[in-house]
Amino acid sequence: MTDQAEGLRKLAEEMNSKVNRPDPGSVPPVRTRIIAIASGKGGVGKSNLSVNLSIALSDLGRKVLLLDADLGLANINVLLGVIPKYNLFHVIKGERKISEVILRVPQGIDIIAGASGFTELANLNSEYRKRIIKDLNSIQNYDYIIVDTAAGVSHNVLSFIQASDEVIIITTPEPTSITDAYGIIKAIVNENFKDIRIVINRIGNIIEGKKVSDKIIRISQQFLNIAITNLGYMFDDEALVRAVKSQEAVLRSSPASKVSRSIVNLAQIVDNRVSAAAPERERNARSFFDLFLKKNKR
Repeated sequence: MTDQAEGLRKLAEEMNSKVNRPDPGSVPPVRTRIIAIASGKGGVGKSNLSVNLSIALSDLGRKVLLLDADLGLANINVLLGVIPKYNLFHVIKGERKISEVILRVPQGIDIIAGASGFTELANLNSEYRKRIIKDLNSIQNYDYIIVDTAAGVSHNVLSFIQASDEVIIITTPEPTSITDAYGIIKAIVNENFKDIRIVINRIGNIIEGKKVSDKIIRISQQFLNIAITNLGYMFDDEALVRAVKSQEAVLRSSPASKVSRSIVNLAQIVDNRVSAAAPERERNARSFFDLFLKKNKR
């Protein structure tokens, strides 16, 4: 009981600190944990995880920026029910600064909407690249940047992942989804990226989820010689279907639902964990995009 009470006190302090956060320009930059969310195929809940995990981390008192990095079919703003005036495309083309496309949404997080239809960042000339990197100095003091990548394995997806501290692969119990999840894990490992976690979505019960995660962990260890960590599970829940149709985050529309409780638990696990990349370098938005552009230039 003492431990539980202490945990509740800490949570209250964190939430209070969020309300009283100083202006970003008045404090030194913090080390930002950059987490990419990826999937081997579309339709497995990747963007819903990105949106709701970001909100859950914000509810823990963290300052979160959600970047829609699906440069072909961006949809984060759709899931949140907002229509941004500007997006990442305007930054890439030099029409707007980063600070002008960051949008604070009612759910308590900041977002950068994706640039639908603009898939070839590798074709940016040096002038555009330098302009973007210089402009990124304006993004400071985020505790987390959550990067919602495109589904599947593409050069852009792998570049975003390599520029991140860690990656969460989401899959479902369907055999094709498991196969595709293993495929993207293999591609990531081939790029010498090691900090990989998995989340099993749409499970009926914990036993089903554990069976799937154990299978992925086992074959990854056996054939790729990589230790994959199971981050947790998300329950199959009609509340999420209703939330998507209503363009709401399920964490706000149905906070007591099974899937919402799953996401809150995932956020607590993420927030309590120190990234393996933490001792290696100080991270912020500029270093992330700088590394991404370098990786994507190859």
